[in-house]
Amino acid sequence: MRKWTHALLVLCLAGLLAGCGGGRPATPQPTPAPADKTVAALTLTSPAFEAGGAIPRKYTCDGDDISPPLEWSAPPQGTQSLALIMDDPDAPAGVWDHWVLYNLPADARGLPEGVAPDAVRADGSRHGRNSWGRFGYGGPCPPSGTHRYFFRLYALDTTLDLAAGANKAQLLAAMAGHIVAQGELMGTYRR
Repeated sequence: MRKWTHALLVLCLAGLLAGCGGGRPATPQPTPAPADKTVAALTLTSPAFEAGGAIPRKYTCDGDDISPPLEWSAPPQGTQSLALIMDDPDAPAGVWDHWVLYNLPADARGLPEGVAPDAVRADGSRHGRNSWGRFGYGGPCPPSGTHRYFFRLYALDTTLDLAAGANKAQLLAAMAGHIVAQGELMGTYRR
């Protein structure tokens, strides 16, 4: 009887631990630069909303669905390009990618409101495809409740050899070992 109780307890504990992941895939994180490089911090902000605050309706599917303005600090010397990813880890089907943009010029210090969804922008940067399969920004559009939206900016020691239209996974793979600095801004939206 005692062995049976112990086995049942172990089985129940294993089942509980297996369910702790919530069934959502983990957000893939890029690999930082090699150990001989230090990954510095970038400050990423928006004049449209405070860090941790609500993203205004204008920048969502319920409004004009345009990208918010973003500003950032100077990246470290030796930065060759910048990349930006915006995603929602609270989406019911798993992480939802709202914006993928790469090969931004190293001397850029921000993006204006309403970045056009051009595959290749005038400054040479390239849009990847978001989870809707489209180029450019797709604003917050949660089915219900409050979701978090993470804007992550990466300074890279290279310009990426990626054609326009790469998805987030392809971008993360291309950035592996090339990140010299990064910053993050999180905003929320509720429906």
